[in-house]
Amino acid sequence: MFEIIDRVKPGLQQLIRALRETYPYASVLAVADDNRSWSISRNGVNISASGRMGGTGYVVRVFDGTGCAEYSFNEFAEEDIPELCAVLARRLEEQKEALEGFEPLPTPVLSDEPAVLKKSSAWKVHPRELGDEAIVAKLTALRQKALDHDERVLDAQAAVSYRACRKLFLSENRDLDQTIMWTTAMVAVGARRGQEIKMAYRPFSNLGGAEVLDDMDQNVEKVADDALELLESRPIVPGEYECVCSPETTGMIVHEAFGHGVEMDMFVKDRALARECVGEYVASQMVTMHDGSAVDEAATMFFDDEGTLAGDTVIIDKGVLRRGMCDALSAARLGMTPTGNGRRESYERKAYTRMTNTYFQGGEYTPEEIIASVKDGFLLEAPSSGMEDPKNWGIQCMVTTAREIKDGKLTGKLFSPIVLTGYVPDLLKSVTMMSKTPELSGSGFCGKGYKEWVKVSDGGPYMKARIRLG
Repeated sequence: MFEIIDRVKPGLQQLIRALRETYPYASVLAVADDNRSWSISRNGVNISASGRMGGTGYVVRVFDGTGCAEYSFNEFAEEDIPELCAVLARRLEEQKEALEGFEPLPTPVLSDEPAVLKKSSAWKVHPRELGDEAIVAKLTALRQKALDHDERVLDAQAAVSYRACRKLFLSENRDLDQTIMWTTAMVAVGARRGQEIKMAYRPFSNLGGAEVLDDMDQNVEKVADDALELLESRPIVPGEYECVCSPETTGMIVHEAFGHGVEMDMFVKDRALARECVGEYVASQMVTMHDGSAVDEAATMFFDDEGTLAGDTVIIDKGVLRRGMCDALSAARLGMTPTGNGRRESYERKAYTRMTNTYFQGGEYTPEEIIASVKDGFLLEAPSSGMEDPKNWGIQCMVTTAREIKDGKLTGKLFSPIVLTGYVPDLLKSVTMMSKTPELSGSGFCGKGYKEWVKVSDGGPYMKARIRLG
């Protein structure tokens, strides 16, 4: 399926040579894509071969020292090279005409240090090889397992999807080739008591294949229990509490409270308060924050869509904001080194600074020790959504459950739904304990504003902080 990359590579190399006769920098990204999803619910079975970030095609990019032009296309032959060169020349000229009378942002030529790489992520069971029939049968059995768990279970849904993608990045000095596959899934269970209905949801993800189905099978009854337990939940009394965040809740805080705020294309546009705080304490000394591919999860890659090799970026080091994450163009404009965060929704879309695997580093405590330290507070679990304001560092997130803690013990009382709000530095500076092992998940996508969706993962350890709940 990915052989097209090998067939077109010589022609793309010829395209780069032709462009370099005119421009100090030229690159091309080629993408071969394969994705598929399966779901089952009371409405039946759905199988789809389309999804976000999909598509097989190419994007070529040039810099002339004053501007940058790109052009995307889904078919390529060597005889197209003269026309592609002409299109890029026209686009650069149109840019200059449009900006006449204005002072444009500086557009430095990107660095092109030599690099050669060819890597692939690992998987145990390829979903396509397992086949539609087997996957639908497994999802059907999962759903039935939830329905049979308790007579109060009203409905259950199960879904799984994967993306396998090969990307080739070429410039004068770079020849980078990667094949990545991630698989994500979910189980949702609805339970009813009288006229009241509650829904529990659990996501699953891996940097791998259909082996995620085994994880779903081991947890489907737990999801049903969560739905039944929510029938006993009550509203919380608004206030500020000592809170223990589960790893997935910590991940939501990492992503929403600080992740978007340190995307450095927002620094270029002066739309992020974090730009003014580099080198300052923005969190307690318990907090160290990473982004990158030092861990294996759904957002792991070997290089980004601008040909920058992936690595590990330490954003907060023991409470001090050290730097943000950035794409190559933003880094050039800021006089910094790119971090491997230049990502496109697809070959047809612009590259922005985007998170990858974003998480807080672990600490020195066990989850039990953290809970035992809470006199009057809550264990927050099952985040559902969130948003932040990078300009003013406000945060608002939704969490499905808050389990009451009194004198260091869980009381069994459950509160739902929960709104988590606050000022980001106040929240992060209140962190006093972290458990030893961070856990990440990558079942969802992240948009830049309301669009430009890319696969991300986030997480961290169990974390203790003071948080405003409502």
